[in-house]
Amino acid sequence: MSEMFKISLPDGSVREMPEGSTPADVAAAIGPGLAKAALAAKVDGELVDLTRPFAGDAELALVTGRDEADALELARHDYAHVLAEAVQALWPGTQITFGPATDDGFYYDVMAPASRDPFSMDDLPAIEEKMREIIKADKPLVREVWSRQQLIDRWQAQGETFKAEWAAELPEGEDLTVYWSGDPDHEKGWLDMCRGPHLPSTGKLDPAAFKLMRVAGAYWRGDQKNAQLTRIYGTGWLNKKQLNEHLTRLEEAAKRDHRKLGAEMDLFHLQAEAHGSVFWHPKGYVIWRELEAYMRRAIDGAGYREVKTPQVMDARQWEQSGHWGKYRENMFVIPDEVPNVEDEGPIISGEADWMALKPMNCPAHVLIFRQGIKSYRDLPLRIYENGCCHRNEPHGALHGLMRVRQFTQDDAHIFCREDQIVDEVQAFCELADRVYKHFGFTYAIKLALRPENRFGTEEQWDQAEQELRDAVHRAGLATEAYGWEELPGEGAFYAPKLEWHLTDAIGRTWQVGTIQSDRVLPDRLDASYVGEDGERHRPVMLHRAIFGSYERFIGILIEHFAGKLPVWLAPVQAVVATIVSDADDYADDVLAKLKAAGIRAESDLRNEKINYKVRDHSLKKVPHLLVVGKREAEEGTVAIRTLGEQQQKVVSLDEAIAMLKGETTPPDLR
Repeated sequence: MSEMFKISLPDGSVREMPEGSTPADVAAAIGPGLAKAALAAKVDGELVDLTRPFAGDAELALVTGRDEADALELARHDYAHVLAEAVQALWPGTQITFGPATDDGFYYDVMAPASRDPFSMDDLPAIEEKMREIIKADKPLVREVWSRQQLIDRWQAQGETFKAEWAAELPEGEDLTVYWSGDPDHEKGWLDMCRGPHLPSTGKLDPAAFKLMRVAGAYWRGDQKNAQLTRIYGTGWLNKKQLNEHLTRLEEAAKRDHRKLGAEMDLFHLQAEAHGSVFWHPKGYVIWRELEAYMRRAIDGAGYREVKTPQVMDARQWEQSGHWGKYRENMFVIPDEVPNVEDEGPIISGEADWMALKPMNCPAHVLIFRQGIKSYRDLPLRIYENGCCHRNEPHGALHGLMRVRQFTQDDAHIFCREDQIVDEVQAFCELADRVYKHFGFTYAIKLALRPENRFGTEEQWDQAEQELRDAVHRAGLATEAYGWEELPGEGAFYAPKLEWHLTDAIGRTWQVGTIQSDRVLPDRLDASYVGEDGERHRPVMLHRAIFGSYERFIGILIEHFAGKLPVWLAPVQAVVATIVSDADDYADDVLAKLKAAGIRAESDLRNEKINYKVRDHSLKKVPHLLVVGKREAEEGTVAIRTLGEQQQKVVSLDEAIAMLKGETTPPDLR
């Protein structure tokens, strides 16, 4: 007689099921509607296939389309498999590698057969059509457990050299899973190795809810020394409505692209002569300076002391801090000697000491802290720097202002005693809250917990993580309204961290601010203070930033506001435009008074029609256009046209200046 298992359901009920039963059997026992809607299951918290037999008594939650996060992850994983199957069906001899789900879709890396060119955008319509055919065929997705040797033999027999190489590196003696699409037959079915889980069949996907987006080059295992593959990207959703909403968001994002708007507004440019570094134009640098001034007022009011530290430091310092071992490949390093110059060009002779451009500011701030003896009475010591840093990001990863090689952080480090940590983190949470609200952002706070590869003891990590939790709770921000969440394994190698994820005007999230509670670096770099007991003690070092980097934050602002920046940040806050040349002298007087009032203004006296001027300055996102003609000159008025509004209003010049002064005042000074 088979053993009976007790299966506990979320509503508190318990069903007894015979040995060999699956979550699908439980769904069917509850009712045909649930059996049809079920996509997967959570057994004791683990997401598994519906057809996976229970191993014993278990807690079961059935996953349906209402469980959107899990359902989307499953669907996107399945879309990736269907993509690979479609490509191989259309072009036999194609080799497949790997294809994961992504935040908004999926991709698969493939190598085209030798008989044809690499895949291109022209191939996507045919692949999409084949994918829909596979989905509509409602092929069952069947899980099997194989040995490593079975996998190697299978891939070698199929000519799948990349898969065979990967299979050979899997743990020997460990059971490995594969999934069949369709008939689990070595001749008829399509197979991929995968941990799973998957949907019950391809028919659970909506054939109208995906779209292939683009192709790109990718190297096998991410190494440019290896074979080049084609990465086919797609976006996948649970239904067509979700897909259409996503495509609309992409269209809106394209309109808001900071690179496009940056060129139209004459803010900055990037070019090959300085990969990953920004050439700021005068108008763009106005935004930078306004943000810098704003942040200085914020940190001055919060008791920080601003410093400036060197760009290049000896490699031994980075070795001692731990960055040389953990971060060396992302650092720009140079020999600390003058090379000999011969006819063939410069060469390096002898043994060189190595220097590195700083990728972060923290070790330099420790060196400032170590100058002179510090007492417990000196703490907390808050050191701030608009610190220029360099990181050797791959060329292919660079993206406008969002990912660069040279960037400036609004960086600060708070050296404090153990009993001051929670107070300092709480104060930072409240400061960050004020800053983000001044820019109109909502945000979520997340706590990134200890990673697998880390420095420090378990006790130190326990304590640091709890201190951050306590501070957020005391600030009243550890709530559902603030998206409070804990992220296992995502902390830095030296410290857990709180992260601020901003939500922009079209629903995208950006991780910007952070604060990290670090006991490792002060110890490695021998920072100490004299305690009340007369003995040396290690300070705790809180690493913190609010903007993250000026470059990226400006990029986010441009896209969030679609270029229509708040008036206080706009490079040009008002333009005085003439209708007729007879008003030129009056326009000059208006401009002079605007500038005298501290308003960033320009005049447009060109011999062009006023409608042309309106369109031109609208494209440049000038907030206010002050139109003047003969009547305005005679009456001492201006006609104000505000960006985004259809109607203009005529007011006296004094009224216009008062209105503009209010809008051009930064929010922290109002």
